[in-house]
Amino acid sequence: MEVEKKRSMRKNTTYSARQVFEVKEDIPLIGHIAFGLIDRGTNLIQVRPTSLCPLSCIFCSVDAGPKSKYRSTEYLVDLDYLVEVLRALIEYKGINDAQAHIDSVGDPVTYPRIVDLIHGIREIEKVKVISLETHGALLNEKLLDDMDAAGLSRLNLSIDTMDPELAKFLSDTDWFDLPKVLDLATYVAENLKMDLLIAPVWVPGINDADMPKLIEFAKRIGAGKKWPPLGIQKYEAHKYGRKPKGVKPMTWYDFYKTLRKWEDEYGVKLVLNPKDFGIYKTKRLPLIFKRGEKVSAKVVGPGWHRGEWLAVAEGRVIAVLGVSGEPPVGSRVKVEILRNKHNIYVGVLG
Repeated sequence: MEVEKKRSMRKNTTYSARQVFEVKEDIPLIGHIAFGLIDRGTNLIQVRPTSLCPLSCIFCSVDAGPKSKYRSTEYLVDLDYLVEVLRALIEYKGINDAQAHIDSVGDPVTYPRIVDLIHGIREIEKVKVISLETHGALLNEKLLDDMDAAGLSRLNLSIDTMDPELAKFLSDTDWFDLPKVLDLATYVAENLKMDLLIAPVWVPGINDADMPKLIEFAKRIGAGKKWPPLGIQKYEAHKYGRKPKGVKPMTWYDFYKTLRKWEDEYGVKLVLNPKDFGIYKTKRLPLIFKRGEKVSAKVVGPGWHRGEWLAVAEGRVIAVLGVSGEPPVGSRVKVEILRNKHNIYVGVLG
């Protein structure tokens, strides 16, 4: 399975302008948005094993895929290390019903050992739910069977349209096979233990007419046996994200107003909250650095975007912005912390 998937990635995807950096035990897994673990103070922990993506969606909030303009590095995290640190984080939080959500600033199915990762997480007794988010471009029945057997609880499948040509336009990928993804969604709903949630991104002015069609599709195939069947996402414009020409984000008021209208029309829950998924607030990792604080950090590798380095201080990773040239790996630098929300650290040389 792994050989087959890697061959598919080589055929369909090129990352020639970017290096792939393997994150091992000498680099902390807390502190960066592109890899590792993110604790936002709930029983759900985001698990990010890879930043790679085979698609270049025109609405992507993180500029993922082969056509990225800003990225200079992609990351892959060592499997055993990732599971070990996840286990330790769950112990620290003191919870017995943790949820591991495997997501990415790309697509987690690009991770070469994705099935082994699911299996490794399933062996952590205090993890009760494992979910995974993907656009489905690299899925096939064998891989889905393997993920189901490994213990995946729910597949969050990002299907943004029911029109194959529009799917290619939205993904900015000529080979993207929407009919195959729709068939696989049906296969999951009808044959596997894992639950299915359809999670489209609503891009106003482009796929408006598809939202009702996707609601009908999710209901027709029997998605959402344990959790809600749909999680419609609102398109947002981000600094490093892609901004489709002529598209203006909806207001949250209009977004939720329309969702409530569709709830009444189709008899399905669309306005979601954490309780729908058994998510609640818990003890969180303490912040190590304050905003404005200056710290001594060791440069350990290349940054995610151009003009960035990867640095480490006091068990945290820091994205150092506004730098130039090759990272002076092993050197110590003074860094002023600009952002620290959710233990994700961004700084500049100070």
